[in-house]
Amino acid sequence: MAFEIDDRLIPVLADTLYDYKNVKVIHQDVLKADLIKLTAENFTDTTLPLKVVANLPYYITTPIMMHFLESDLPVAEMVVMMQKEVADRISAEPGTKAYGSLSIAVQYFMEAKLAFIVPKTVFVPQPNVDSAILKLTRRSEPAVDVINEKEFFKLTKAAFQLRRKTLWNNLLHAYGKDDTTKNWLTKSLTQAAIDPKRRGETLSLSEFEALSNAMMSISK
Repeated sequence: MAFEIDDRLIPVLADTLYDYKNVKVIHQDVLKADLIKLTAENFTDTTLPLKVVANLPYYITTPIMMHFLESDLPVAEMVVMMQKEVADRISAEPGTKAYGSLSIAVQYFMEAKLAFIVPKTVFVPQPNVDSAILKLTRRSEPAVDVINEKEFFKLTKAAFQLRRKTLWNNLLHAYGKDDTTKNWLTKSLTQAAIDPKRRGETLSLSEFEALSNAMMSISK
């Protein structure tokens, strides 16, 4: 099953894939696709692990990846080409410049490995940036055990909202600056043993887990 949105490429694909009866091209925007429904319609056993292989449009790389990862599909592996800068961000470690909420969002679900670089010189016409092949393998369980997944991702996004600000300033910006909120955040940070003067990019997934769970367990 393949997705293609470009009207011009549909007849080309129909001709190229004519002899491959096991391939079905879905002429649709993948971001608007009901992945569960389409999988049920095109696969006899929807419990089997799925693999996603794609040359992702650079401007919507993240939305497409999260569309699959946040679905209930049994996506076991993804092998995708994307802008190298984005691949670096996804596979980044805490404390590095590339590390951010995208790193956490993907690494929560998958183990990320940079397979190899695709230099811009191999493309015609030549783009301005290099590309990379990233291999993502589904974890048997999420990387960390959080009480509320939605709130965990809200926290990680908030922590990187203003990258040059401290964690404390970013949390105030996201959750509010009233005394009740400040007291709640202070108690949560203390329980999680995290210095509010740190920056978001220095926190590991485990530390975000501890802070998120503390925020959920302490009444505001």
